[in-house]
Amino acid sequence: MKLTKNFSLENFECKCGCKMPASVRENIQYLAENLQILRDKVDSPIYLTNAYRCKAHNATVGGSKNSQHLLGKAADIKSKALSPTEIANTADSLMKNGSFDAGGIGRYNTFTHLDIRGRKARWDNTNK
Repeated sequence: MKLTKNFSLENFECKCGCKMPASVRENIQYLAENLQILRDKVDSPIYLTNAYRCKAHNATVGGSKNSQHLLGKAADIKSKALSPTEIANTADSLMKNGSFDAGGIGRYNTFTHLDIRGRKARWDNTNK
């Protein structure tokens, strides 16, 4: 099911293969719309490595018990054209100018975590 020009519901499904609860789908739609804004800004494909996670899968991957992934409000993304730092910086600019909903930006060596929690949160887990 297509959510935006470049994202489908399948991109956001839990990696364990479970069925996404209907209560999460509204958040997923809004997250997809925000990621589309980022995708349009960078004019390059972005790939979701993780999005919605059920409690069991979240525990398996060592996710936080309060993870935004559990709510369908977070995605971990990569780009072949941009570094995780470039994605994080672009998302931060979009959040500052109000184009992308306020949320979390987590910097990692191989991906960027983005979420739409409604308030600013930042962290850096890169090896500097």
